[in-house]
Amino acid sequence: MSGQTTATRAGRDPLRRVLPLLEVRWARVARAVLLGTLALGFSVGLSATAAWLIARASQMPPVLQLSVAVVAVRAFGTGRGVLRYLERLASHDVALRGMAALRANLYDALARGPVTRVIALRRGDLLARVGADVDAVGDVVVRALIPAGVAACVGLGSVVLVGAFLPAAGLALLGCLLLTGVLAPWLASRSAASVERRGAAARAEVTSRALELLEDGQQLRVSGRLDERLAGLRDADARLTRSTDDGARISGTSAAIDAGAQTLAVLCSLLLGIPAVAAGTLAPVELAVVVLTPLAVFEATSTLPAAAVQLRRSREAARRLVALLPDEPPAPSLGTAPVDGAPATPLLRLDGVAAGWADRAVVTGVDLELRPGSVVALAGPSGVGKTTLLLTGAALLPPVSGAVGHVGDALFVAEDGHLFGTTVLENLRVARADVAEDEARAGLAAVGLDAWLDALPDGLGTVLGPDGANVSGGERRRLLVARALLAPARVLLVDEPAEHLDAATADALVATLAEHARDTGRAVVLASHRLTALAVADEVLLLGADDGGPARVVARGPHDALLRDDAGYAWAAAQEREAATPPVG
Repeated sequence: MSGQTTATRAGRDPLRRVLPLLEVRWARVARAVLLGTLALGFSVGLSATAAWLIARASQMPPVLQLSVAVVAVRAFGTGRGVLRYLERLASHDVALRGMAALRANLYDALARGPVTRVIALRRGDLLARVGADVDAVGDVVVRALIPAGVAACVGLGSVVLVGAFLPAAGLALLGCLLLTGVLAPWLASRSAASVERRGAAARAEVTSRALELLEDGQQLRVSGRLDERLAGLRDADARLTRSTDDGARISGTSAAIDAGAQTLAVLCSLLLGIPAVAAGTLAPVELAVVVLTPLAVFEATSTLPAAAVQLRRSREAARRLVALLPDEPPAPSLGTAPVDGAPATPLLRLDGVAAGWADRAVVTGVDLELRPGSVVALAGPSGVGKTTLLLTGAALLPPVSGAVGHVGDALFVAEDGHLFGTTVLENLRVARADVAEDEARAGLAAVGLDAWLDALPDGLGTVLGPDGANVSGGERRRLLVARALLAPARVLLVDEPAEHLDAATADALVATLAEHARDTGRAVVLASHRLTALAVADEVLLLGADDGGPARVVARGPHDALLRDDAGYAWAAAQEREAATPPVG
């Protein structure tokens, strides 16, 4: 219920959920608003003082009567620039600190999980969310909240200033400021609603398609799908251009309203001020102040339509970020450690689990219980749902039905897990930050990479290329398994540890995982195409699917029992042995 409530609240205003992650210090915001108010206040003061000075000088008074105004004009002119610079420093300090905090909190939330939807996103879409969308949320402070606060302060002060000379002109200025400060932003916000949604989706699409072309261009060319992907990128870019053009029209309309309100304020000041001068209630010099001051005041409200659009843009970005955050309660606990003589508490249990994507089951009816030291293998053809079941067991995907419970952390080791462009040691410390060099060497030796490590120019200090570009597929798999062995997780869910390895090395790696589980009291679930290596598993779950339906467990038991009792399993294992046997002669 709490997860549903959170999701509903986020659906009403996702920006309110994401704003606390910015860790904004409101004292810094207040300082930026104060500096911005002073900067624009000096601009208004410059306009009013200059108007008075010009009008009074036309009457040719003694020079000493103008000296204070002359000094004030210089002070306002100089101070406006200095204060504007200080306001920019203060507001951007708030924004940049907020973006850094938001990214850190977002990564922390993704790491701590459970994350239910991030795995379904394309890499480009995920990159757009943690990049441009985080920037858009951070901009809400510097481009929406601070300008609104400055406009409110300066607008109210200007109305008081003009009203002190001519109350009716002050009320007219207030009405015109409300026109450009309330009506124009409201219209801009309504018009930008669909524009920003389409623009955010188009930006994510452009990023995703561009990244796909950069990374997989050669494969797409070989498969004959490059032209199709390029056409998709051009279409996404065209949609982004159209949304940008629509946004420009909104900005143009808002500027027209601002110019019209400013002109109206000046005309109202003239129409109200001239009769007041004729009646003797307003001095001719004061009329110049009343008429010319609004020309500077509207600088404060002219930014509000853009602020309203930014608020809409930030809310749309926040909606996309909220989709990455966990909104469900954690998986139920299965208890604590057993007392002496009692059976060990299971570390992972699946009760009638159906695993899949977007409420569509790929694997159904899975029951599984892992106790400390146990090793279970998932076998079956490619695409049958082994990886999906592992993701569900790791709480990275919610079950379509059934229940998943575990004690302690469960670590999913992906087949194509990421390697960072840093040293070998730091790549291993992704699993645990305090991994010592001796532990790192032992972990690499356990997966058969000791000779590889010795051949590296700088040993553990050797820098790997971006995403491990300078390691082979087999070396990548073993590095990922070594990282998992060093992790503190009590359950390891390993996807295809034998991929890209020769038969002997693959079997040895699976045996290492099994030995690790039994020596440390952890549990291991591994998915593998290779069947001959599964003799070390306590139980093998063979997955199979009927025509068009979801997969299910068609056979289960120890490897030797399946070889004896399941003809299909025995045939597949025999084919593997035959392929691994070198020809005679």
